[in-house]
Order: sequence, then C-alpha cells, then structure tokens
Amino acid sequence: METGLLWFCNWSTLVVCAALKLPQIAALLAARSAQGISLPSLLLELAGFLVFLRYQHYYSYPLLTYLEYPILIIQDIILLLCVFHFNGNVKQAVPYMAVFLSSWFVLTLQKWIIDLAMNLCTFISAASKFAQLQYLWKTKDSGAVSALTWSLSSYTCATRIITTLMTTSDLTILIRFVIMLAFNVWVTATVLRYRKTPVKAE
Repeated sequence: METGLLWFCNWSTLVVCAALKLPQIAALLAARSAQGISLPSLLLELAGFLVFLRYQHYYSYPLLTYLEYPILIIQDIILLLCVFHFNGNVKQAVPYMAVFLSSWFVLTLQKWIIDLAMNLCTFISAASKFAQLQYLWKTKDSGAVSALTWSLSSYTCATRIITTLMTTSDLTILIRFVIMLAFNVWVTATVLRYRKTPVKAE
C-alpha cells in the first residue's frame, strides 16, 4: 500500500511538473504581455529551485524525489526569457543566467555552503511567492498569471510532503514543502480573486 502510494505520488508529480509552467507560458504568449507576473518572484523561485536541486543531488537522495526540478528550472528559464522579451530587453537576462550557472558550482565548494543555502532556500522560495502576492495586491489585476499553474504547484507540494515523509524524512525539506503549499494556495486564491472577466460587446 505504502509502495503504491509512493509510486503514485512520485510519478504524478513528475507528470504534473512536466507541464507545470506551460499554462503560464501559454497565457503570457497569448496576452503578448508580462502583465501581472512579478520578475523578482520569478528570479527568487528559480534560485530556490536551483539550491533545492543541488542540495538533493549533493546528499544523493533518491532521484525520483527531486527529478522534477531540472524540468521546472528549464521551464522557469523559458518563462524568464519570455518576460524579458515582453518587457523589451532580453539581454537583461544574461547577467542573471551567469549568476545562476556559477552558483551551481559554488554551492558545493564546502558542505556548510550548501547546508546554509538550503536553510535559506525556504526563505527565498517564500519570498518569491510573497513578491507575487504583493504585485497582485498592488495592481489588483492577475493579468497573464495562470491560476492553473499555481494550483498544480499546490498539488506537487502536497505530494512531496508525502514522499518526503515516506523516504528521507528530512525536516528541512518537509518544512519547506509545507510553507510552499500554504503560499501556493494563497497565490492561487489571489489570482482568482483579481481575475477580470472580459466584457462582451453588445
């Protein structure tokens, strides 16, 4: 029973994450605007994903418990490039990409660096969600923000709480997923609240 639940949670998470950012990317391309999307939120989220992936890899945790993160990072990079494109300057993405790439190697130079980074990862990820919330509160317009993407993120956090409890029982990771679940649900509700219904022409 437990093995079946673990298998379902792992693979359903991978399937969901394979398409997690696609609704957001599609919404952005359809609107041809980055309205409603917080750039600081996106950058912080990408940083959090990178640290989390490096931490799991460094400690040789089971591959299926973090295999979705390379997929999420690729989708976030595509989304980031789209945001820069619609904001009018793709070249601004270059310094950020350089920092993210170099940090992959710096993080594991010393054990204390990756451990400290992981402890800060929850704060970074929470800050990314809060930045998106602040942007939505300020504009009161969810614009091209996809509620589906945020609700799917809530699902993956819930499944990862289960898989963490059933495998590594790493308290740092568990706390991170619980906090992320709460924030993802909060952002989803806020996006739906500020969703503007198109007015039909008579």
